[in-house]
Formats: sequence, C-alpha cells, structure tokens
Amino acid sequence: MRRLALPDGTDIPAIGQGTWRMGERGGERAAEVAALRAGIDLGLTLIDTAEMYGSGGAEEVTGEAIAGRRDEVYLVSKVLPQNASRQGTIRACEASLRRLGTDHLDLYLLHWRGSHPLAETLAAFLDLQRQGKIRSFGVSNFDPADMTEWLALPGAAATQANQVLYNVTARGIEFDLLPLQIERRIPVMSYCPLAQGDLRAVAALEPVARRHGTTVAQIMLAWVIRTPHVFAVPKSRTVARLKENAAAGDLVLTPQDLAEIDAAFPPPRKARPLAMV
Repeated sequence: MRRLALPDGTDIPAIGQGTWRMGERGGERAAEVAALRAGIDLGLTLIDTAEMYGSGGAEEVTGEAIAGRRDEVYLVSKVLPQNASRQGTIRACEASLRRLGTDHLDLYLLHWRGSHPLAETLAAFLDLQRQGKIRSFGVSNFDPADMTEWLALPGAAATQANQVLYNVTARGIEFDLLPLQIERRIPVMSYCPLAQGDLRAVAALEPVARRHGTTVAQIMLAWVIRTPHVFAVPKSRTVARLKENAAAGDLVLTPQDLAEIDAAFPPPRKARPLAMV
C-alpha cells in the first residue's frame, strides 16, 4: 500500500475507507462492521466517518468495527456546520467519541462551512487538541477562498487536510485549490474517488484497465492518488471490492495512461465552483 505523510509527520495509507451511507439500516450493520474490519486487515487502516452519516449511526458502526483494534486505525470524523460554534464543536466531538467508543480522534474536520465564525471552530479544535480529545484537525468542502481565510487564522497552520470531491469526472480543484494546498503543504482527502460507483460514466478508462489487467475502479483510485498530495477514502461493503481498493494502492499509471485519461476527462482550464455531493 502506498503511503502518504501528513504535515505533522503522521504516516497514513494513501487509500482508506469511507463510511458515508453506513449506519442507516439496522439489517446491514453486521455486514458493514465486517467490511470495515476486513479493510483494516487489508491495510486500509484510515477510516473516515462523520456525525452526519446515518445521524451518528456510521460512527456507531465504526466504533464496533474498531473495538479492540483502535491502535491500528487512523480515525477521522467531522462536525456539522450547525454545531461548529466553540462550545458546540466540543459537545459534538464528545458525542462522536462516545459513539465511536474511543477517547480521541486522530483527525477532526469541519464538514463544510456554515454560519459560525471560522475562528470559533478553530478555537474549539485547539481546545480539543489541548485536552487530548483530538490529535489534529482540518476542514472539508473548503474552496480556495475558504482555505485562504481559514489559513490566515492564528493556529490554522497546523491544518492536516481538506476533504473534497475529487475523481476523474470532477477535476475542478486542479485549477486553483490543489495548487494552493500543494503550496501550503496541506494534502487533499478525496471523497467519492469512484464517482459514486457510476462506472458507465468512466467507460473510457476500460482500455487503460485492460492494459494493466485491472478494473476500471482500480484505475480511478490509482489516478486519484497518483501524486503524494492526495489520499482517498472510497466506501465499499464487499471484501472483493476492498481487495481491489487495496491493490490499487500499488498501481502506477504510465505517461500513456495519464495522457489517455486527460484526453477523455480534460483538466480544468478555468476556475470552477467547488463540486459537492
């Protein structure tokens, strides 16, 4: 598995596991827990969740999956913007910790920007860090203007990541946001790196996949993490797909591959609004 170093020096896998839409249906809980555990076994030891997912249900699923294995996992969760006042962020984090069955998060993110002043949220992150309840912090769904404003705040230089939508069909961040983050040495965490599983939209990748003897999904993941500035958190519920994801961490695309992908999915030539799902 390819690795990536965060700004604080923490070594993480370039491909982790997402939990969006988990914890929504009780009948699927056992399978979701089993999938997360299988992913850990395969080296997908970064798990991304949020208080929003399943109204806390995804955190509960994650907590069950990592029980007895907390030290193996780099654990990420997110606070909703409506909860992101100074005291609200602290309360939200403490509730997430209870659902996750742990005493700390490795990374805590503001899910997207809301009405609470960014300085309040950052102050809460620093409070939580001093209390040992989070080890590091970052943001999610921040565009270049948001990032510039955030990074101007005292203490924000310790930001570890910005989680945004990024895949071959959604390349807008390459024009301005990704260069900004590379300059500031803040990695991008890609969510929906598989374009929500709509492989018909990426059929143009099939020749590349055939050359490598892989699946289109593996090509998509390898493309997202092709530089040391991006890591990805795809969600998968089956062991077969988790094995594919893990194997994609070792797949290196050639210049020919990258040229064909650029031809099929051109990089942006002007600034675009930040895409979200």
